[in-house]
Amino acid sequence: MKLTDYVTGIQHVGIPSKDLDVTIAFYKKLGFKVAGLFHNGENRCAFLQLGNYIIETWEGDPVTMKTGAINHVSLNATDIDNAWKAVHELDGITFLDKEIQSIPSFWDHGIRFFNIQGPNHEKIEFCEKLTK
Repeated sequence: MKLTDYVTGIQHVGIPSKDLDVTIAFYKKLGFKVAGLFHNGENRCAFLQLGNYIIETWEGDPVTMKTGAINHVSLNATDIDNAWKAVHELDGITFLDKEIQSIPSFWDHGIRFFNIQGPNHEKIEFCEKLTK
């Protein structure tokens, strides 16, 4: 089982927002469009897209307000269950989640994802947009 059988590349970069409306307005000035606007509990989350580059930005989490403010890099998973199994077969991986997570309110049918920690303590998310 190879991880690359279930991961196609970068899906998005996650950046927490101090003020979501200001963040959306800023990126719209740069040519981004709002590809999705969702609620995750009490907080709003926006996906902003320019070409094939997508930023996920949300309110409710601490914001560092300095260089290094990216929260996570997300890899696009085509089969999250098999991606989970394939990553578990790798040596030296630190899992940040004990199981696959889900947010049913994102996109048309929700998402399923899990996070690992990179060697510099960066968070790497594996995320599948559900199609049904």
